[in-house]
This record gives sequence, structure tokens and C-alpha cells, in this order.
Amino acid sequence: MVEELPGAGGFNAMGLRKPIYALSGGLREHLVHHGRYMRLPLAYSDLARFDGLMPLKRADGKDSLWSTALYRPSDAEGLYEKLVETYQLLTSDGRHLDHLRVASIDLCPYGNSQPFRIKILNQINDNHDYFYIKRTDASRVYGLELEHLLSPNRINYMCEGPTLVEEHIIGVPGDAFIVSPDQYGGHVNAVRLSKEFVKFNERCFVRLLGDMRAYNFVVDVIHDLDQVQYRLRSIDFDQQCYEGRSRMYLPQFFKENLPYVQFAQRAISQETAQQYRSEERALLRKRLKLSEEQLASLLGVMRTEELAPVEHVRQLAGELAEFHGDASLARCTTMGEVLNVHLHILLDPSQV
Repeated sequence: MVEELPGAGGFNAMGLRKPIYALSGGLREHLVHHGRYMRLPLAYSDLARFDGLMPLKRADGKDSLWSTALYRPSDAEGLYEKLVETYQLLTSDGRHLDHLRVASIDLCPYGNSQPFRIKILNQINDNHDYFYIKRTDASRVYGLELEHLLSPNRINYMCEGPTLVEEHIIGVPGDAFIVSPDQYGGHVNAVRLSKEFVKFNERCFVRLLGDMRAYNFVVDVIHDLDQVQYRLRSIDFDQQCYEGRSRMYLPQFFKENLPYVQFAQRAISQETAQQYRSEERALLRKRLKLSEEQLASLLGVMRTEELAPVEHVRQLAGELAEFHGDASLARCTTMGEVLNVHLHILLDPSQV
């Protein structure tokens, strides 16, 4: 079931706005069973009733693509109370805490899910945190679930009907980081950063997560004794199993990621890159084994879903059939079927 997204929205590689796909009954049952679907204190539509928008500038004075949402005082008090309650449900046990308050609500009208970013302030120590309220898109929900099950990261989110609530993923935007990596965490470790980009590239391809341009992932810099480690983390999951071209699922082919590719070419050899790809597939096999039951449930529902235009499914199925030398892929009729076969070909232990 497809729901068109009104107004300014995210655009795919062909310049066309990606539609929002509503949750099916099967996916909703899967989410309920695994504690992702629950009664929420408020809906996305409650936030959409703002009185005005004020453009939000970055520190350098440039447009941030976000705008601060302004609400009537008569509406704001009740809305803020529900937002704090929602944050508590997302991050802990939902108990009321008097020292938390809403510091700001910002809207980005250019993304597929048109997210609201909520800033929560702890009045005791002035510490703050963010979370997001978005329009529910089945593509994104599948992306979040696959990220949770197959990546080294854990994702915290919950939804009800057309409303999706997500935690904030910490990190430096990929496009900002690569301009001056030494600025973050001291002297850059070229080999470790290149290794992580290769492994990130492999993870995206194996689970068919598309559109991983540098502004759609963040770099988490982790200090490790006298050096640093890096973790590249997706922050945009709208293009999960949507595009028809197989190259769209390989971050290395986006022009926005060319600095990362060139960085890796200087730091490591092709043989080393292949070693890292093999390492990541071995880890993916272990994650698949650990989440086998939950992943089987998810893919069982996904195989019946409409998540992309028919022509996208046919193109991707044909390209991957040629890539793998497996004619069974060409007979797939949904993106869920394509992903299921693709995953098992790449992660089949007998192929090691």
C-alpha cells in the first residue's frame, strides 16, 4: 500500500520523490511481537499543527535545512508534556521526571519522512539529548529492523500507525568529517578509517541499503588507548530495498563518497580491502545466526510486501542474478524475495 508524501520531500537518484509505504498487517504483528509497536502519547499530526516556522541557521550562517516550529502557548504546554513522556518511553521505563523539558522542536521538510527533531533538556545538569518523530514508512521500518539485526549497531525506535519515534544516532556527519578528519579525535588513523569504510560498504550491499551518500551516515570516533577507532553508522533508512540499480547499494559509487574512496586507495591495498570484506561477511554470518528466528519472521513478511515499483524489482533481480550467476534471483517478484535470496547467497557458510 503506497501513500504519497505531500509537499517537499526526499528524492531518489532518478529525481523522483520516493513514496511512503504504509505498514501492512503482517509487519505490524511482527513489530508488536518484538516490542516495537505500542500506544504512543501523541501522533505525528499533533506536531504538524504548528503556528509557524523559523529558518534555523548553522554556526557558519548557512541554511541548515531545518526550521524551528512555533506553537501557540495554549497548545505548547500539553504538547511538550506528551513529548517528554514519549522520550521517557523511548529511552527508559516511561516514568515521569520533573526535571526534563522540551528545549526546541525543529522540522526538516525535505526528507522523505519529514522529521521533527525534539531537543530534550535535563534542567539539573543542562545536559541535552535529541529524538525524532517521523511519518511511518514501511521501507524505513524494514531498514531499522535490518540495521538492528545485521549491523554492529543497536537501534531504538517505536511506532504506532502513521507515527514513528526514533532515537538520535550520535556521530559526525560523514560529509563534514572527511573534510578535516584530524579535527575529530586527534591524529587520524588512515588504515582504521579505510577499513571501516570498506566494511560499511559491504554491510550496505549485503542487506541492500541504498542511498548511503556521505550526508546520510555519521562517523562515530571511539578512543582506544593511544589511538582511535571509527564506526560508520547509517542515519537514513528510507531507501531500504527500493532502488533498481545494484550500484545504488554500494556507497563507494556515490560521488559524495569519493573522498572516502580516495582516502582508502591511498591507505590500503586491494588485497587488504578484500580481507576486510571477508571479515565483515564472517561477522554478518554470526549476526544472522544469532538473530535467525527474528530475521526469518521479518523476511517472511517482507517477501509479500510492495516496497518498490515493479520495474525496480525486475531490474535489481536481473542485475543480481547476473552478479551471482544464479537464475533464481531473476524470478523474484518482490524486493523481500530478492533480499532473501541475495542474503543467503552471500552469507552461505558453504561458500566460504
